[in-house]
Amino acid sequence: MQCFLVAALIISASLVVATLRPHNPILPGFHPDPSCIFVQEWNLTFFCASSSFNAFPGIPIHASQDLQSWRLIGNALSRADQLPSLTNAVGGTSGIWAPTLRYHDGEFFILTTLVFDKMPINDTARWNNIIFRTKNPYMADAWSDPVHFRFDGYDSSPFWHEDGTVYVQGSHPWEVSPHIDQIKLNLETGEATEQTPLWNGTGGLAPEGPHMHLKDGFYYLIIAEGGTGLNHMVTAARSKQITGPFAPAPHNPLLTNANTSAYFQTVGHADVFQDSDGRWWGVALSTRSGPEYISYPMGRETVLTNMTWAKDEWPVFENVSGIIDGPILPLLPDSKGDGIDFAPKTTIPLHWAHWRIPDPMAYTVSPPGHENSLRLLPSLLNLTGFDANSAPTPQTFVGRRQVHSEFVFSVDMEYAPRAPEEEAGVSVFLTQNHHIDFGIVCLADTEEASCDDATALRIRTTSTTATTPRPDTIIPLAHLSRTRLEIRADNLTHYTFSYAQIGGTGTDRIGVALTLAGFGLSADVSWGFTGASFDFSRRNAVVNGIAGTMLGVYATGNGRNASTPAYVSRWRYEGVRQVIDNEAAPSLQIEGLKF
Repeated sequence: MQCFLVAALIISASLVVATLRPHNPILPGFHPDPSCIFVQEWNLTFFCASSSFNAFPGIPIHASQDLQSWRLIGNALSRADQLPSLTNAVGGTSGIWAPTLRYHDGEFFILTTLVFDKMPINDTARWNNIIFRTKNPYMADAWSDPVHFRFDGYDSSPFWHEDGTVYVQGSHPWEVSPHIDQIKLNLETGEATEQTPLWNGTGGLAPEGPHMHLKDGFYYLIIAEGGTGLNHMVTAARSKQITGPFAPAPHNPLLTNANTSAYFQTVGHADVFQDSDGRWWGVALSTRSGPEYISYPMGRETVLTNMTWAKDEWPVFENVSGIIDGPILPLLPDSKGDGIDFAPKTTIPLHWAHWRIPDPMAYTVSPPGHENSLRLLPSLLNLTGFDANSAPTPQTFVGRRQVHSEFVFSVDMEYAPRAPEEEAGVSVFLTQNHHIDFGIVCLADTEEASCDDATALRIRTTSTTATTPRPDTIIPLAHLSRTRLEIRADNLTHYTFSYAQIGGTGTDRIGVALTLAGFGLSADVSWGFTGASFDFSRRNAVVNGIAGTMLGVYATGNGRNASTPAYVSRWRYEGVRQVIDNEAAPSLQIEGLKF
């Protein structure tokens, strides 16, 4: 008998929300560009790496033994001194792109590209290709310092030839003729040969994400084409020689949901592997956007699909959908969320992340006098940063990925700003130029003025591309001991912000809650290469969803030097609903502000 996953709520028989079968996405939320392997020597374990862009720690590594219950075991980029130049990555589409994870001769390898996004596309300095390696991915800080190598492009992916030569395939992004290139690479030194063209693809936009496989005497090159939007697809070619020439599959694309009504869209950037029984599986990225492709705040997620690969034949993928068909091992119950109380001698959880490399002094767990809280010291820059694209100094922000279609996220905030524009709060963060901040702020007019009567709650939407900027919402706030701040996703497009002023202790707490009008990522803070997207021209422009929403806490002086700390406690994230089908029924009211 199969063991099945049960989600939080069943709202309608027509809505595939809580299914009794294994379902996609297997890595929900901000987990794009998956690269997965099966390592028999490591207790029959599957491992997956995914892109992280400007998030730090970066390159999350997940492990599973059933292909459905995945556990974050670490991050390949976990130390600031591994890649300090991540701080210099400018733009929401910069940072770590498309890691390829492989296992060879007792060692794990990751090849990936650090991208500096604001340079011209054909500027070789834009692409910094690197190698990480480890013999034990479960160890803290397991992965090596990077070895850099020259490749004018991105999505570098290794293949070990039987003669010991390492061939690396990658995307050559020249605007005139993009294609897949190949080099020979010394993994120890980073010495590389000149690039040689390998395959132009089938004519789709941006041939990229190449992975090489040897099967039945053929070298198969499996790539992504069509851009990472609605026309995304998986195509393949093969050759008897690793250097080509490569002949395309007669039935390309091998996998796509383009021009369908599927809820899972933008399927592409695939990797393939076998399990212990020799069955083939494919992973790919996808957005739960439906063909309308308007709102998908979790961005690109990792999905799983069955495939077959007969001798001397081309691989055949099943279409990606919410339900995973075919044989799959029993699975363990997944976690709905987390409740974190910052107990003494604990650390920031593994699955939390910052935006670029943080100032470690800005975060203290359970400081003296404020046990069971997280102390935030304010940064000079707020979440928009210097110019909505760069941040030459660290931003005080830490959060977790949104991994449910609907959720409740809340914290207690002990904070009394003492100078104008000092602010701390919670945020729905997509990129520096797309976020919604819900904070406690001093709105005093002058430096000499007191904040005692000028402290307020402020909801501020930052969207550099919104057609109509949303005005700030200001609510006067009394100075009580704590304020509980809450963000809820009440449906697939809008967030609701609530607060409660808390006085007294124990069961004597007094709460006054106000639910404010919902704010939608779809039209308010979307558009661009990273995260959720809103296509104002509805198909006439290339719109890409790369990363996904993070929910977290921040403290800032909003461009002024600030020193007042904020203390965060009772961090709660609860998943409420996971939607995996187009048949979206109205949501139930989500309970919030629990004392």
